[in-house]
Amino acid sequence: MLLQVFPDDTPFVAFFLRPVAELAGFFVLLLGIMWFVYMAYEARRRGSFKNRKVEEWNFDVTKFLKILSYLGFVVGIFAILSGAGGLILQAPPSNAFQLNFGYVPSTFTSIFLIILGILTFLKPINDLPIASIIGLLAGTVIVIIMVLVIPQNVIDAIDAFIDYRIVLAIVFIVVFALAALTAKFYVGLLMSISKLISWPPLALILSVFCFIQGFLILVLGVSITGIF
Repeated sequence: MLLQVFPDDTPFVAFFLRPVAELAGFFVLLLGIMWFVYMAYEARRRGSFKNRKVEEWNFDVTKFLKILSYLGFVVGIFAILSGAGGLILQAPPSNAFQLNFGYVPSTFTSIFLIILGILTFLKPINDLPIASIIGLLAGTVIVIIMVLVIPQNVIDAIDAFIDYRIVLAIVFIVVFALAALTAKFYVGLLMSISKLISWPPLALILSVFCFIQGFLILVLGVSITGIF
């Protein structure tokens, strides 16, 4: 494991983000494992490796795979951080890559980690109302900020015309609606892509690609695209 500390690094960068960025090859392998799990999970859930239609599945049989699939939350987050860290810090994805090319990033690997990390993170929450959850969180945060920031004299002035609690309720509803609609558009698109590539044959191809890219980065010190 690399731990390249620079004088201007903050503790967060020096002891977390940079090491995570320098483990990009490892996280590519983890993504390969996760998508192999997703492939097995979806094949069991659909009743066939090639079946596109989702069938009712036996929870007792697939419980272990279902639990494993939820690891995608964690793996996806770390993959995103690793990819973003590689681009921001210009960090190599492995020790072998650094030995071959110096302290430079593999741009393809970083971008690949960010995109697939997002899809991996979203895969376990395909069945959750994520847009509504985001809207609820956004509305709650804004209302809490208003309660903490707006001075009492302003609240008293508002109360002279309308109950301040009604204003908070209106703000919550408006923020909830705007955030939920925005999230539904952007997150919905990503979740649709995640569902598409979780079709077992595509998930298997993606998993194999991750294993090949991870092996090249970690062992041979090259990307499948060369230095890019």
